[in-house]
Amino acid sequence: MRAEYPDTQHEWLDADAGPVVRPYTLTGGRVRPAVEGFDLVAFVLADPAADLDGHPRLHPEHRRLVELARRPVPVAELAARLDLALGVVRVLLGDLLAGGLVSVHEPPRGPFLPDDNILKAVVSGLRAL
Repeated sequence: MRAEYPDTQHEWLDADAGPVVRPYTLTGGRVRPAVEGFDLVAFVLADPAADLDGHPRLHPEHRRLVELARRPVPVAELAARLDLALGVVRVLLGDLLAGGLVSVHEPPRGPFLPDDNILKAVVSGLRAL
């Protein structure tokens, strides 16, 4: 059932979802973030002194990301909360990071990675079972 919207006859309006916007319109056609390397589990934290009024060209999604990142939150959770594709969120976060509005904190890497020979021995042992 299609809901009627007064003043509009557009097919890109959905009764349940509201206005439907293609992801590439949110990123201006960009598919890569301005700053590389956003791990899914990296934590994003908004700068407490971030002045969004000083950035009038930010999309509402940018502003919502900053609001959500007032406390540390993983990149994957931001994508889920905004109901946007992860690639879109990475591009938007790249904009915010380049503008100094957020910081990204990568999780610590493990101090030890097993030797390739150990991994091969484990695989061989599993195959032998």
